[in-house]
Amino acid sequence: MNRNIQGHPCMAIAAACWGLMAPLGKDAMAHGISGFDMVGIRVTGGALCFWLASLFVKYVKGKKTENNNNTAENEDKITKKEYLRLFGAALFAIVFNQCNYIVGLSITSPLNASIMTTTMPIITMVLAAIIIREPITWKKLGGVILGASGAATLILASAGGVKEGGVLLGDLMCIGGQLSYAIYLTAFKDVISRHSAITCQKWMMTFAALAVLPFALPSLIKVPWQELSATTYAETAFVVLGGTFLSFLCCTTAQQILRPTVIAMYNYMQPIVACIVSVMIGIGVFGWSHAVAAGLVFLGVYLVNASKAKASERIADSKVKS
Repeated sequence: MNRNIQGHPCMAIAAACWGLMAPLGKDAMAHGISGFDMVGIRVTGGALCFWLASLFVKYVKGKKTENNNNTAENEDKITKKEYLRLFGAALFAIVFNQCNYIVGLSITSPLNASIMTTTMPIITMVLAAIIIREPITWKKLGGVILGASGAATLILASAGGVKEGGVLLGDLMCIGGQLSYAIYLTAFKDVISRHSAITCQKWMMTFAALAVLPFALPSLIKVPWQELSATTYAETAFVVLGGTFLSFLCCTTAQQILRPTVIAMYNYMQPIVACIVSVMIGIGVFGWSHAVAAGLVFLGVYLVNASKAKASERIADSKVKS
């Protein structure tokens, strides 16, 4: 019970960071940094942050055990097979997810892209049933549908009723990004549950950087760094520290505790955060439609979490303990 309670605040923090990253990252990309540049900066910066964090954790553990016969060097060992699994996790969680979504966003409307993100919990629920045998209950199905309805309503309400056209290929790429992350949540839960969040993300971000940098580096070299404003630097720093390091650290921690469908439901929090931020800075208005939509999202999360799949939870718990 205590572990379950710990997982929800972690996912709430991750969703809040990703919700804030959308407007801040978009503003940075409108002032001198391209979308693919941002992906390169994000994965490289994230890898550096997680390596520094791992060295700090190792130092602290070493201090605690220096008077004992045990050492911290042999803790959290990863096998060769697990390195391959973490490489696959990096491709689905970061590389395919980010590249599909950002390229898709560039050729479709922001409204269409936002609505496409509401498909992720639905895809995750189906994949969880196929891959890890997580049952689809009526309560869980109802929660996912309620959450999707609330998120879609909130996105449309925030758009002020403006209908934007989109390109089908862009919409499909945005869905592809959601599919990629859903595969990560379900297919790689076992290896993520066996190691610390910092260890998992250290290697995942490193593998993602190695995959992305050969393509992003030529463009990154051409960025007029000296001409960028302090605001753009601050926004980019948040993308790395908040939208990547803190969010992935919290999400990985929650992934070791909560079921994949529950984690995916927090995707619906991102438009809520974006709406609240727009109201706080005076560029949006919070009306009854927003309140109803937010209520549907939180009710959906509650129903999915309340839909206890006892068998799958016992399997997940045994994997964590093993």
